Amino acid sequence: MGVMRVLVVEDERRMAAALQRGLRAEGFAVDLAHDGEEGLHLAQVGDYDVVVLDIMLPRLSGYNVCKRLRAEENWVPILMLSAKDGEYDLADGLDLGADDYLTKPFSYVVLVARLRALLRRGGGRRPSVLRAGDLTLDPARRLVSRGSASIELTPREFALLEYLMRHHDEVVSKVEILEHVWDTYDTDPNVVEVYVGYLRRKIDAPFGRTAVQTVRGAGYRLVSDGG
Repeated sequence: MGVMRVLVVEDERRMAAALQRGLRAEGFAVDLAHDGEEGLHLAQVGDYDVVVLDIMLPRLSGYNVCKRLRAEENWVPILMLSAKDGEYDLADGLDLGADDYLTKPFSYVVLVARLRALLRRGGGRRPSVLRAGDLTLDPARRLVSRGSASIELTPREFALLEYLMRHHDEVVSKVEILEHVWDTYDTDPNVVEVYVGYLRRKIDAPFGRTAVQTVRGAGYRLVSDGG
C-alpha cells in the first residue's frame, strides 16, 4: 500500500506538532499547515490520502477550506477537528463535504482509528445528491424530499439520514451511529432509537413507506429502493 500521506491543518502549533509526532510513529507521512490558506494550497497541490482539518483557523476557516476543495471536485477524505460540539457545527461540516468529525479534546486512539477507516474508504467521487428510491437528500443545499414533497429535518435528523443514506443497504449499529452522528461513545445508545423514530415519522410514516428498517440485535438499515 505504501506510506499514507496526511495533511494536518491546525493553528495551535503545539497540538499540530503533537499530532505530527504521533501520526509519524504510526507510520504516516505528515505535513503541517497552520492557517486555512496554506492548508488549502497544500491540499490542492499535494497528493494526500487524508486531511485532518481544524475548523477555527486564521485567514480561511476549515469550513471554507472544505467547501473550496469540494467545489473543485477534490474528494480527498477530510476529518474535521474543533472545540465546538454543537449539532449545528457537526451538520455544517458534514453538509460541506467533510467525511468525519471529532471534537476537542479527543482520544488519540479514536483519531487514528477514524483516519484508518477513512483511508480504507478512499476518496472517490461522490454523488452530489443522495437517492434511495424517491427519497432524496441534497447535502449542499440541506434539502430532503420524498417525491415532490419537501421534508423539514432538524440538523441532527439530517445528519442521521445522511449517514444512513451514505451506507444504504448496510446494517449500521447504534454505536457506529453514535460515533459518526453524535461524535461520542458516551451518550446513551437509546437516543439513537429515539431519533430513528423521529426520522421515520417524517420520511416514512406520512408516505406509507419503510425505508428505515430495524435489524434486531444488530442496528438499522436504510434500503436503497426507499422502502
